[in-house]
Amino acid sequence: MEAKHLADIEAIHQLKARYFRYMDTKQWQLWGSVFTADCHLQVEHEPGVIGTDVRGREAIVDSVRSALQGTRTVHHGHMPEIEITGPTTARGIWAMFDFVSWGPERELKGYGHYHETYRKNPSGRWQIATLLLTRLRVDPRG
Repeated sequence: MEAKHLADIEAIHQLKARYFRYMDTKQWQLWGSVFTADCHLQVEHEPGVIGTDVRGREAIVDSVRSALQGTRTVHHGHMPEIEITGPTTARGIWAMFDFVSWGPERELKGYGHYHETYRKNPSGRWQIATLLLTRLRVDPRG
């Protein structure tokens, strides 16, 4: 593998780390910066059923900020499979875990995968272009 591809893969790892940290710390303006302006986000609410389907950076930030208002969250991404598909494009799959708490009586733990594509913007920074979250399991409480 070329050194340039390794550097791009590491930049995508850093991008996804910021995605999780900014979301969990509710830094919405910074969280929005990880997406392309025309990003497309989908969340599978049960196998084969898309429950959330949002297009555009601003709409994505508004939708997720609203959904997570008043919650405490913890998101982890593991075992990334990143493939550089062109000079400014890539795709990846991340195993994921998330914990969302609306208070001591209502929580959920989720397990699944992020399926993503990435684009390098004109300034050379990678951003998420598409994101599909699929869940293998959800453990609700309350």
